[in-house]
Amino acid sequence: MPLPPIAKPDFIEGMAKGMAVLESFDTERQRLNATLAAQRAGLTRAAARRHLLTLAHLGYLESDGSWFWLSPKVLRFSGSYLASARLPRVVQPTLNRLAAEAHEPFSVVVLDGDECVIVARSGSARPQMLAYGLHLGARLPAHATSTGRVLLAGLPRAEFTRWMRGRTLRRLTAHTLTEASAFRAAVAQVRAADYSAAREEHELGVQAVAVPLRNMQGITVAALNVVVAPHKRTLEETTRELLPLLQDAAGELRALL
Repeated sequence: MPLPPIAKPDFIEGMAKGMAVLESFDTERQRLNATLAAQRAGLTRAAARRHLLTLAHLGYLESDGSWFWLSPKVLRFSGSYLASARLPRVVQPTLNRLAAEAHEPFSVVVLDGDECVIVARSGSARPQMLAYGLHLGARLPAHATSTGRVLLAGLPRAEFTRWMRGRTLRRLTAHTLTEASAFRAAVAQVRAADYSAAREEHELGVQAVAVPLRNMQGITVAALNVVVAPHKRTLEETTRELLPLLQDAAGELRALL
């Protein structure tokens, strides 16, 4: 969804830079110094250092004097979202029921720019599947996941065109689609089929099937998926056996979204 416009006098540039520094930390770079933070946030080294020191002073970062890393205080944001947002609370009983029926982990995911964010997951996700990132707040690349393709397929055509413009699709495994025309065709196929199946495109040994969650106005607000290890079910078996469960659940949730 495009960001709402803001008048220049209302835009606090210092806050934007501070948030850019905070968002520079991710699973690939869990510790940053001023030089790396500057490169990632698009700031000068001096500016990045000041923001790092300020965030550490406020308790959002920890530091040994040279390197900085996120502190538990940043979880206040996600905790407040999960406690107040309606979507996670609405879908949680359905996720738990699906997991009890299928003995597989289920998640609900929303689109945030280039990534998909898990906002709810079944309580019985298997520990061995957590390495894939099935924890609340996990961010996964939209182009290489079943949920990402479902959410991109749900965008208006013009918005999807803007999303694709000038984009590089990063290769994560040998199975990742990185050619733009092939990816557009894959999203078009998802739009026509109304579900997505992905085999080891984000991580080897992981495959998933996802369906859109729509509200009563027909707008895709999230994606519901199940993740299955290949040694348990092939992708074809997963689709045949679990896609109907996903579709039924999506239909039941529609009036609640």
